[in-house]
Amino acid sequence: MTSIFIVDDHALIREGIKRIILRTEDLEIVGEASDGVELMRALSTTQLVVDVLLLDISLPGRSGIDVLKQVKAIRPEIAVLILSIMSEEEYAIRALKAGASGFVKKETSPDVLVDAIRKVQRGGKYISPALADKLVDFMLNDDHGSLHSRLSDREFQVLVMIASGKTVSVIAKELSLSVKTISNFRSRALRKMGMTSNAQLMHYAMENNLI
Repeated sequence: MTSIFIVDDHALIREGIKRIILRTEDLEIVGEASDGVELMRALSTTQLVVDVLLLDISLPGRSGIDVLKQVKAIRPEIAVLILSIMSEEEYAIRALKAGASGFVKKETSPDVLVDAIRKVQRGGKYISPALADKLVDFMLNDDHGSLHSRLSDREFQVLVMIASGKTVSVIAKELSLSVKTISNFRSRALRKMGMTSNAQLMHYAMENNLI
């Protein structure tokens, strides 16, 4: 039996995943959390056995990538399958580099999700065929040298949120960080990318399919 732990800040998403798992004989749910803090508490204070962690990449507070790195540092045996609604290529590369075993879009079919879980539990890697093709193009076209590749994971997250039209104060609230901290991330992102305004960030994000 493969033990599954779900981390997503949306209760409806967690419930949907649980329904898929519950009707699959060789999979079982051993826990769930709405953010990284709840997850780390579960992993560190109990003898909980987790084979596969289903982790939303967009979490309040610490980003999914940050949580992924923390999980792999203390429980490297856990296979982490990233769930996302974000642009596949950029987020998949960052997630795989951070130690993820796979990357699945949230709109994927239940059968594909189950197949992905089984594959990473066996020690394999999972990305969709469509994403595999995109990653090949990404590398061949040298997109890994793009401006946003210069950003840290948190800077990139703030870039995408700004490009989506969110204000610094809204981003600070959603990530449970101070306005000053978000402003610093924004300033560093602008500097690294040679830009001076949110409008430039938005234009760049749209041109590069980051939103």
